[in-house]
Amino acid sequence: MKERTKNIITVVLTGIIIFGFALWGVLMPDGDISISERRPLKQFPKLSADTVISGDFTADFEEYAADQFPLRDAFRRIKAYAVYYLFRQGDNNDVYLQDGYASKLEYPMNEDSIRRAAQVFKKVYDKYLGESRVYFSLIPDKNAFMAESGGYPAMDYAGFTQLVVQNTPFMQYIPIDHLLELEDYYRTDTHWRQERIVDVAKHLGEAMEVELKGEYAENVLDKPFYGVYCGQAALPLPAEELYYLTNEVLEGCSVYDHETGKHIGVYDLEKANGQDLYEIFLSGSKSLLTIENPACSTGRELIVFRDSFGSSIVPLLIEGYSTVTVVDIRYMSSDMLGRFVDFHGQDVLFLYSTLVLNNSVTLK
Repeated sequence: MKERTKNIITVVLTGIIIFGFALWGVLMPDGDISISERRPLKQFPKLSADTVISGDFTADFEEYAADQFPLRDAFRRIKAYAVYYLFRQGDNNDVYLQDGYASKLEYPMNEDSIRRAAQVFKKVYDKYLGESRVYFSLIPDKNAFMAESGGYPAMDYAGFTQLVVQNTPFMQYIPIDHLLELEDYYRTDTHWRQERIVDVAKHLGEAMEVELKGEYAENVLDKPFYGVYCGQAALPLPAEELYYLTNEVLEGCSVYDHETGKHIGVYDLEKANGQDLYEIFLSGSKSLLTIENPACSTGRELIVFRDSFGSSIVPLLIEGYSTVTVVDIRYMSSDMLGRFVDFHGQDVLFLYSTLVLNNSVTLK
């Protein structure tokens, strides 16, 4: 009798808990974004006969329910602790930890994606760059320095580079991987540290026959930096310091944001109040920027086609040019470039990370 009573109580309490969470989920307003993961949350899917019959509603509702579940971040953290420390699994959500660094697995190498990226670059070259000196440089992601040593699957980065070079004979390749090491990247984020890549910028300048002195003052933000992998790993990883470099040249530059029609600084310190402090570099993801450097009298101009890694290294190239145009064809179709950029024989640098080229569907 006691055992039966105990079972009944257990069933009732379990039912109350499940019903309570279900009711909580229904009454709780849906969130728009996950601050920790820096991504939009799934919203309630469209309900119609077509979506029900096709099965799309069911699939989308499962994603919606998982994204809008009460105490979602707390449960994500519990799961992460269990995965990493209880079950001793190597990664959680493809994010792995090694020697104080966090990184996300990028494997295998997508050869079709690399060739597609090269085709996009070739289209840009054929349409706009016939009079220009065109250069290309490939930025290795953090896995190039930590995956294999920790026993995780890693791309063949030498083969990756070779395939890119083979498919872009119209550009002069500038290698920079020999100047990079793991310490040049943030511990908790995808990107490289600006204060650690001055030598990379000078090397690019030398290859483009531009002298860069590379003399800067280091400044540190007064806010702790938590990279994107903090949220994706769902663990309380230690904060880092974020440095940015300044000098009289950069302080005298004018940056025009074609999206907003406004002038901004080389460093947008208002972004330090947001969720991603890395966006202080050239104000983050911008499709088109024009930087004027009145301290340079050579009249030389540079166009940089870049991804987010370029945000922090472009300021280190400004010294050698009177004008630098920064283009991100992830956010602007390459077919539209002629409407906004006057191509007339400028130096051109394609500067992309392996992460983007391995997922080149983002390039337009």
